Amino acid sequence: IALVGKAAGNAFFEIAAKSFQETVEAEGGEVQVVYPETATADAQIKVLDNLISQDFDAICISANDVNALQAKLEEAMDEGIKVSSFDSAPNKDSREIFVNQAGTKEVAQALMDAVLDISGGEGQFAILSATSQSANQNAWIDAMKTIMEGDDKYSKLETCRTLVYGDDEPQKSTDQTAALLQNYKDLKVICAPTTVGIAAAAKYLQDNESACKLTGLGLPSEMQEYTGDDDAHSCPYFYLWDMEGLGKLSAYATMALVKGDITGAEDETFTAGDMGEFTITKADDEGTEIVLGEPLQFTPDNVADYAKLY
Repeated sequence: IALVGKAAGNAFFEIAAKSFQETVEAEGGEVQVVYPETATADAQIKVLDNLISQDFDAICISANDVNALQAKLEEAMDEGIKVSSFDSAPNKDSREIFVNQAGTKEVAQALMDAVLDISGGEGQFAILSATSQSANQNAWIDAMKTIMEGDDKYSKLETCRTLVYGDDEPQKSTDQTAALLQNYKDLKVICAPTTVGIAAAAKYLQDNESACKLTGLGLPSEMQEYTGDDDAHSCPYFYLWDMEGLGKLSAYATMALVKGDITGAEDETFTAGDMGEFTITKADDEGTEIVLGEPLQFTPDNVADYAKLY
């Protein structure tokens, strides 16, 4: 199995990849983890082109673009290579199954409620995303907008139009955070649904003693020193999910495709080792997915314990 990441240096992906690899190897399989040169669709297409010419049974990918990989992934499937995805899905025609770390609406709801809470229910907030084409980022942000528009309790928050991209690069994410503070003097909250972006923003806000606070999706080990409910810390609380579990479930799902236990069709079930039985459901894009579970909240009370793991 070839496991294709968005780009090297993403600690979240590396934790999931390690779990994926260990799970497959425990079942007698082999995994080659491959990173594109940059976090772009073009770079992933080059990786896929190379992989298709080799003798892989499956490719599992975290997509940098929802649509741009379709031709290459369809070519892989035409060659008899099973295609699964996790973390960030290519479109429904580019995969046989997507393993979703948490439901899109559940993640968006958690993030919107955090923004509402931390802002005191009103004022400006901004979103620091990864790349403009990142499927999971865009899905969460679109769902956040829908949630805002559908409930009056968010009416005093200024909309998500203040959206910037750090391209999952620490320096660019830092620069975008600085620009947000410069351009929006009354900014209350930054929401960064990206582990790279939230860590960069947390450090910048805290180092500069900014009154602007932060939430989003992050790794406890990278966010521990910034997590606190006082003026000295930039992030009151944040979210993520079970990264090892995501890698493990993705491995079992990919192996089930290879073995022919599943085809990726809606309502199929399979057993993911000691994780138990999972059912394939319809995804928001009309393709199919397997949902790992609910997002986890990391607070000053539990972040140190989770930091030992992730």
